[in-house]
Amino acid sequence: MIRYLLLLVAAVAANPALSHKASDAYLTLERDGTSLRGQWDIALRDLDNAIGLDANGDGDITWGEVRARHADIAAYALQRLAVSSGGARCALSATTHSIDTHTDGAYAVMAFAGKCPVAGPTLSIDYRLFGGLDPQHRGLMNLIENGNSHSVVFSADSPQRTVGGDTAAPWAQFSTYLNEGVWHIWTGFDHILFLLSLLLPAVLVREHGRWRTSDSFRASFVEVAKVVTAFTVAHSITLSLAALSVVVLPSRLVESGIALSVLLAALNNLHPVVANGRWIAAFGFGLLHGFGFAGALHDLGLPAGSLALSLFGFNLGVEAGQLAIVVVFLPLAFLLRSTWAYRRMLFAGGSVAIAAIAVVWLVERALDMPLFDALAAGI
Repeated sequence: MIRYLLLLVAAVAANPALSHKASDAYLTLERDGTSLRGQWDIALRDLDNAIGLDANGDGDITWGEVRARHADIAAYALQRLAVSSGGARCALSATTHSIDTHTDGAYAVMAFAGKCPVAGPTLSIDYRLFGGLDPQHRGLMNLIENGNSHSVVFSADSPQRTVGGDTAAPWAQFSTYLNEGVWHIWTGFDHILFLLSLLLPAVLVREHGRWRTSDSFRASFVEVAKVVTAFTVAHSITLSLAALSVVVLPSRLVESGIALSVLLAALNNLHPVVANGRWIAAFGFGLLHGFGFAGALHDLGLPAGSLALSLFGFNLGVEAGQLAIVVVFLPLAFLLRSTWAYRRMLFAGGSVAIAAIAVVWLVERALDMPLFDALAAGI
């Protein structure tokens, strides 16, 4: 079993999509009549995968290597973005290039300008960046028009959107942010592993220094409800404070703290310090996870016209995604709670695997060093 756990740890920790957030690009588009101005932030790691920025193959993409490929970056990106107004395509051209840092690494920043033949009431956007290369990639676009902003999300399944006009209605924004909340919790593997670490003991009872199976589904349900409620209340508080810029923490501190919370929650299953009050740990660490959720929300951008509703939608989406995990987990866990497979493999073995993954994440985030890449380079 240890062999399989080590393979799982290596597979999860070595995969950037699992140890960090999935591939996103950030597109800001401002419209004034027939004129367009935009900025497109694209991760260097994604561009390197698409067009090969690392000229000398040393694993380090320098400013000089990026600068030498400005024309190629512009051509690659703009060929995969079509903007139309009134049924006629708008001409787009790159103006300036720079580098910026997001929470997950360095990004090429391309400013561009555009001119549309007519000023239609809406814009039709066709977004195909990294099409065929990364089916998980998403484009997060913020449209600014008449002093108002609203957000839309492009994916492999939804590459075409119509924006502007009444598409910026508050309920349309609510729907967008609701979907984003669900997406974020389902792709936030650190949040999921933290939640699972707290849920694994819910169908067990700690007595006389040992774990035994719970005799009551109701008691297990109440335990899960306390954990989930505490986690929800806590991260809702800090998510709102951070999204509104009332309290802001450094992203490295937040991400490292989240990894530490996963590690401690998993270790607590193996050597319980808090056995019957896990809701307290859920609340305490939930405050930290809220700052992590806020980072994703900040990248998407909050529309000024429907800020409160969009914030509520995102938070509600996080809760919906979280509850979906609980609804699947709890009945199965209770059904299997007395079996060797649950007690030894899922509970004990799963906690060991989660702790090992969390250690890798903690080292990577605290030291800003991809641990498995460093190990591979030393072999």
